[in-house]
Amino acid sequence: MLSDQAITIEHGVIVGVVSQREYKSVPGEVTIDLTHATVLPGLIDAHTHITLDDFSEHSALSTSFPREALTGAKNAKITLEAGFTTIRNLGANAFTDIALRDAIDAGDLPGPRIYASGPPLGITGGHCDNNILPFEYHDVAGGVADGVSAVQHKVREVIKYGADVVKFCATGGIMSKGDDPNAAQYTLEEMKALVADSHRLGRKVAAHAHGLQGIKWAVEAGVDSVEHGSYIDDEAIEMMKQHGTYLVPTLYTITWFLENLDQGDVPEYSKRKARIVAPVAQKNLAHAITSGIKIAMGSDVPVFPHGMNARELEAYVKAGMSPAEALRTATVNAADLLGQSEHLGSIGPGKWADMIAIDGDPLRDIDTLQSVKFVMKGGVIYRNDYGTH
Repeated sequence: MLSDQAITIEHGVIVGVVSQREYKSVPGEVTIDLTHATVLPGLIDAHTHITLDDFSEHSALSTSFPREALTGAKNAKITLEAGFTTIRNLGANAFTDIALRDAIDAGDLPGPRIYASGPPLGITGGHCDNNILPFEYHDVAGGVADGVSAVQHKVREVIKYGADVVKFCATGGIMSKGDDPNAAQYTLEEMKALVADSHRLGRKVAAHAHGLQGIKWAVEAGVDSVEHGSYIDDEAIEMMKQHGTYLVPTLYTITWFLENLDQGDVPEYSKRKARIVAPVAQKNLAHAITSGIKIAMGSDVPVFPHGMNARELEAYVKAGMSPAEALRTATVNAADLLGQSEHLGSIGPGKWADMIAIDGDPLRDIDTLQSVKFVMKGGVIYRNDYGTH
């Protein structure tokens, strides 16, 4: 923690960080006084679904793709104003997250920097397929691919249409019908082909994985991150350490989901799976979080509402992390996972001018990050509750 610092920004990039005593003013400069606040790098959420408001069956059947994109525009503003200047979006229908990313980059609307996956890859009938409609509709999700050659084709297709990162479902999930969170979906050979093509084409890979076999196969295949990791054990933890694989625990979603199982439009099959998986996941992830593997923060919103993303950091501290360790998961660690350490995750010369300000000290109380008062992205102010210039 440094005090009395002067941060100089030009054309959206930080060009200098010096003590106030050393700083020399320049004619015509604009000064923002945040001496009464704590200034931090913009936060990064490495697992969102920005174009969705929930995972209900009704929404899946009734929401058009254009409406999903517009929902994303709403949630992008909420997310940015909550202090998350960068997100990694892992799953959206019909490349709506990529359209949203491009609109934000073009300056058409406010929102965080988005590293988007487009449709997640998955097997027929698995998590990441559409399993609600009966046979006669012949409905298949956009990322479904079975077999090595089909998986390779699908990787190339999502990259063709703009994916920054490739996301696939290595195991079943909780919010999907007819699959088992414990069961590995893709074979090891399919996973290896998927990762090899993604990496050769310059994209990192995120694997949705609850079950242990799926976690181990995904790590062996070379994924960059395991999402959720509910049934992780010591052997899988050691594998992840050896491979340098990140865990994105999405831990607060468990607490929220259990507390709100009987609210909203949660189907019975999801409730049954959640009651089985959640207690195991809470125990295993608390152990994993303090085991020394690399952790990047991911919220999995909208399991809980957009804008409340920082609740995930609270969950890490409750699981045994120090506030400083938790803060790193949403800054330097997440930037490293994205491959953007040169630009994101800290405040220093050459970094993009993505910064937030809060009252209080997050190294004493991580919950202060749930009340962001100032947000800057790329040198542009998007929120300033302090009103000081």
